[in-house]
Amino acid sequence: MAWLIFDVMRKLCRFGTNGSPAHVGLLLDEKTVLDLAPAGVDRLTSLLESDRSRETLDQLVKQNLPRLSLDDVRLLTPVERQEVWAAGVTYLRSKKARMDESQFSANAYDLVYEAVRPELFFKSLPEKVVSPGDAVGIRADAKWNVPEPELALVINSRGQLAGYTIGNDMSSRDIEGENLLYLPQAKVYEHSCAVGPYIVLGASETEARGWQISLEIQRQGTTAFRGETSVGQIKRSFDELIGFLCRSQKFPHGAILLTGTGIVPPDGFTLQSDDVVTIEISGIGRLTNRVEVV
Repeated sequence: MAWLIFDVMRKLCRFGTNGSPAHVGLLLDEKTVLDLAPAGVDRLTSLLESDRSRETLDQLVKQNLPRLSLDDVRLLTPVERQEVWAAGVTYLRSKKARMDESQFSANAYDLVYEAVRPELFFKSLPEKVVSPGDAVGIRADAKWNVPEPELALVINSRGQLAGYTIGNDMSSRDIEGENLLYLPQAKVYEHSCAVGPYIVLGASETEARGWQISLEIQRQGTTAFRGETSVGQIKRSFDELIGFLCRSQKFPHGAILLTGTGIVPPDGFTLQSDDVVTIEISGIGRLTNRVEVV
């Protein structure tokens, strides 16, 4: 059974300054981050693994640690050594979109939406995850490319839900729709996964299900698409998704699990180079990335 380590919400991040190694930070407000590196906190994972993380952070806030302006740092993905996985067809809207795009196997999406076992697939190695502000990719051999804005569950090595972040599961819908066996090519390629900017600790599933997810795609300074949904529309519980992911598997460094999308641009829409994708989850923040062809 997954469970939360915290009962008070905190926001953690990784950041860099002037080419320095990544530091771990605690967001104090919308403009200020507390640098935890001088206190010996050199990995987010150490906090995600600890049963005493709340007490540790409470003590660190009281110390005379550097307080930096967010304007003076570069936020990095909070993914360190975790594998990134994804769940599919968790929203009714997603099921319909996947059925519409599939030429030959539409009923497979209908079946998995109702099935006991969810759809789970590998998405990215940690070193391939794109940071906030960096470019996400669209495949040069695809004609129908979309972002998929998703709540991401942050899981520690014991299979416990330690926090939440934002994920962008970039997808080539025409490749996936051509044949279900092409799913890895539609989902896993250069710059196909962005995660960040913060990990929120201490929110219950009930609280998280009250969060709103929005997607905005800017093209040449104007809004080309905008949509929104609620985390509460996810059909499966977080415990259920984590439980299936951790069956017959071990994640010694933890894992990130994207929970599916409920925002699907219309069939005639495809991303273009230099589009700007912004995903916002009300309880977490904003993840923004430019688009490039890979």
